[in-house]
Parts: sequence; structure tokens; C-alpha cells
Amino acid sequence: MPVLKIQTNVAVSDKDKKDILKAVSRLAAKELGKPEGYVMVSVESSVAMLFGANDDPCAFVELFSLGLPEDKAPRLSEMICGLLKESLNIDPRRVYIRMSDHPANLWGWNGETF
Repeated sequence: MPVLKIQTNVAVSDKDKKDILKAVSRLAAKELGKPEGYVMVSVESSVAMLFGANDDPCAFVELFSLGLPEDKAPRLSEMICGLLKESLNIDPRRVYIRMSDHPANLWGWNGETF
């Protein structure tokens, strides 16, 4: 149910992508209290991006989930920014995160909706 997408202008090797994907999948499952088997994550690197009119390392993250509690947003932001700082050396001030809660009837899976 949770989907976490990372876009960054940083070049990331395939091995590092796998490590980041595993780390962010665990993070999303733990922080949202969801089974990791339902978590989908992606990393798109070397994207043409500017933040503040320069191309220093930056990232745009989207997190969609069913029942995303608003009170978890600050912790999620802290954890995601920390992971990006540690793994890709992206300054948290150069990361935007869009978090969205979606109603179950508008979330499709397995030919149905939740």
C-alpha cells in the first residue's frame, strides 16, 4: 500500500540503488506500521533537476499510503532526509517530500480496490 518514489540528480550505481531501495522499504514499513510485503519503492537517479537555481545534489520524494497519519509526517521527513543524507550525501535542505493519504476505495490492487 505505501509507495515511496525518490527522484534525484545524483548518479547512483545499481548496487547503491539496491541498498537504498532495501533501506527505504524497511523504513516505510516500520514507520507506517505496514507489512513490508505491501511496500513499493523506486529510485530514479541522474534526473535533470535544479533546486534553488543550482544543480547541487537534491531530491524530490513522493510518499503515498492508505491511512497516512498526519502526526507521523515530521518523523517520516526526518527519517527520509536522514537516509538521503547518509546514502547520497544530499543536504536535507535540498529535499522536498510530498506525502499523501489516499482513500482505500481509490487505491487499486489485484484487480480490485482496498
